[in-house]
Amino acid sequence: MQKKEADCVLHDFVFTSGQQLPELKIHCTIVGERALDASGRTTNAVLLLHPTTATSTHFFTPSFADQLFHAGQPLDASKYFLIMPDGIGRGGSSKPSDGLQSRFPVYGYRDLVHAQYRLVTEGLGIDHLKVILGSSMGGMHAWLWAEQYPTMMDAIVPIGCAPMAVTGRNYLWRHLIIEAIKHDPEYQEGRYTSQPGAWQRVVPLSYLFMNSAQTLEAMGNTHAGAKHTFETWVEAARKNYDANDFLYWFQAIDDYDPEADLENITAHVLAINFAADLLNPVELGAIERAFTKVKHGRYVIIPDGPNSNAHLSLVRANLWASYLQSFLAELEPKT
Repeated sequence: MQKKEADCVLHDFVFTSGQQLPELKIHCTIVGERALDASGRTTNAVLLLHPTTATSTHFFTPSFADQLFHAGQPLDASKYFLIMPDGIGRGGSSKPSDGLQSRFPVYGYRDLVHAQYRLVTEGLGIDHLKVILGSSMGGMHAWLWAEQYPTMMDAIVPIGCAPMAVTGRNYLWRHLIIEAIKHDPEYQEGRYTSQPGAWQRVVPLSYLFMNSAQTLEAMGNTHAGAKHTFETWVEAARKNYDANDFLYWFQAIDDYDPEADLENITAHVLAINFAADLLNPVELGAIERAFTKVKHGRYVIIPDGPNSNAHLSLVRANLWASYLQSFLAELEPKT
């Protein structure tokens, strides 16, 4: 599977906060070739949107890519033109750690979606998408896409997220990490010259909420094993995360609340959630409420089982690929 890397510079990008950047870079990975109609319009584009702490590399995890991108699979790369951007603040896209630090404009999820829209339309010259599929944060963006640009896509597939404001447990663990960053003695209001270290010892909370009890037990089924797992997580945070980038990621959820505008969605929707997901508890009823308003589509709640892993079941595509395959087949023109 051949990947192409590309950068798109969006000029004079205005954020919803009113702040702006003269140039905002969005990096993306592309797999597959365009199919064009008689007027030269791309007809097979699929936008894939990654989770909060990930980049476009998320989609090349073997448990994801090996179930979706090969011949005959739901997102067959020989059939679709797959676009995988790095969101603002991540990977090869513009981010606080590039130099502006805490002077980087404050952004929310609607800014991330607007940047994706400009990438697709201005950068790639595409005026319609077959499907937008997103995992976790990416799924939240898919809900916003369908509300903000309702005629831009045939369908959305939000996975492992809820079409409601981030509240309760999902908000509290995020806020705890935000506070840990802000109150790290070395943070210095985001103007640090060396990476703050104390907040990284709180990052493992993320893994506790995202993984199942069985997965966590396998990672550390003795005191020594559990302590080693914890230190491994802390070391990974030190190597991979910047304090400002992380802070911006978690603060960006404040403008996410698609529930009031679900009736505006005209695209077909397949929502995939997981019964054991602690971050998006199905018992809150957000999915059921949503589909009293969503005109076209359905939802699937994947039951807990020996092969699932709570919120991180979203990367185990074998659990839900068959639902995606059926859904996409229904979108094809009837002959």
